[in-house]
Amino acid sequence: MKFVLFCHSLTSDWNRGSGHFLRGIATELQARGHDVAAYEPADGWSLASLLATEGPTALDGFRCAYPHLRPRRYTLATLDIDRALDGADVVLVHECNPPQLLERLGRHRLRARSPYVLLFHDSHHRAVSAPAELEAYPLEHFDGTLAFGAAVADVYRRLGWGRRVWVWHEAADTRLFRPLDAEPGHRRDLIWIGNWGDDERAAELHTFLYDAARAAGANGSVYGMRYPAGALYSLRGSGLEYCGWAPSYRVPRLLGQHRFTVHVPRRFYRDHLPGVPTIRVFEAMACGIPLVCAPWSDSENLFRPGRDYLVAQTGAEMSIAMRTLAADPERARELADAGLRTIRSRHSCAHRVEELLRICSGLRPALAGELRSVASCA
Repeated sequence: MKFVLFCHSLTSDWNRGSGHFLRGIATELQARGHDVAAYEPADGWSLASLLATEGPTALDGFRCAYPHLRPRRYTLATLDIDRALDGADVVLVHECNPPQLLERLGRHRLRARSPYVLLFHDSHHRAVSAPAELEAYPLEHFDGTLAFGAAVADVYRRLGWGRRVWVWHEAADTRLFRPLDAEPGHRRDLIWIGNWGDDERAAELHTFLYDAARAAGANGSVYGMRYPAGALYSLRGSGLEYCGWAPSYRVPRLLGQHRFTVHVPRRFYRDHLPGVPTIRVFEAMACGIPLVCAPWSDSENLFRPGRDYLVAQTGAEMSIAMRTLAADPERARELADAGLRTIRSRHSCAHRVEELLRICSGLRPALAGELRSVASCA
């Protein structure tokens, strides 16, 4: 089968958390014998920002980590839709694309002689935070929407999508994100990977990261971008080291060099998108590192609080958890093993591809036979 993916960028994950997941989905589809053609805009801001801040060699790491992924860059003015979709069975369009592209794809789907499945993939909080923008999206000719959480899917249902919306959570690319041990004697205590986020969690980072680490006497590393001077000052005062931005393919090695990590959700996600963790939660568990979470509601029962990860309701509880994980290797290993088992049993990109294929077969029953044929040849 031929899958066509329109995304913001597979090449760059600079300030694009969805990059890890989409790379994993494309990789899994290819591993099953499917043809995957990925398209990304030539002038995408993520790639432009990556090259501007990290230099041209920044792409070398992506090519080494994903030699099988070769996204095609296009401009909207010159994109040949007929050629791009020739022979397509499934077309997946990420929410970061401009409405003009969605409109062109919808018109093509309407007149296609051999209809393919056309799906919109929404992994943004826009549906909840700016619903007027969502209503302006030209999705009338799409077969449905894959929403990365129930709270987002509910918005589509209220807009009349009904049975044409499915919850499709993010997940870990377990081919790349797996436990990697550090050299003996080279492990630090704490690692935090996350961007500053325009003050969306400034107070929470002070409480659950900087102050908690200082109180616990924990050393460690912070990776991310756009940290203002005041945040860097507080970070240094906590005893943690700011290490700049890191691409997602380096994350498994970085996690393996530390004893535990922390999840501090942005306030909007915590308050308005319960049940939607960041990709960092999936990454941490897939890499077998103990995780402590600031308060968030796992309302969709993705994980097992207290077994797959620890929950700290206050900064004092976070500090206690940090000291426990640094001093009790057996408890840390027990927590990491439980989280890893949950990822491998429920939350890998392989699981999400299975979900995607079931959805597509339901929308176009003729695909079911093609999928069986691909599976027998794989």
